[in-house]
Amino acid sequence: MVLEWIKCEGNQWCNFLNVNLGHSHFTGLGGVYIIWHGGQTPWTVYVGQGLIAERLTAHRQEKEILQYSPSGLFVTWAKVNANERDGVELFLSEKLQPRVGHRYPAVGPISVNLPW
Repeated sequence: MVLEWIKCEGNQWCNFLNVNLGHSHFTGLGGVYIIWHGGQTPWTVYVGQGLIAERLTAHRQEKEILQYSPSGLFVTWAKVNANERDGVELFLSEKLQPRVGHRYPAVGPISVNLPW
């Protein structure tokens, strides 16, 4: 499956803490997302799914994720149908090995393109 990973203005990766989650772009938008830090050695912090704005709003309160903010936190997301999200999330988690979150759906992985 080929996903369209979203970037912010200027074709730049979105800052996790500053992206405007109240923008109309997010209204009803469901899919998968990746949060990563931009330190000396960038690393995936979290992979998730659901209603994007709702989930990212919740993650902005989580100490396990925010501990990586000194290195800069970035986020990208892609629209994925609800019945395919579990498999896509599992594939991304297995491929990117996020530092936070270790419970993933018990389904077969669905292979997708990475954002980078």
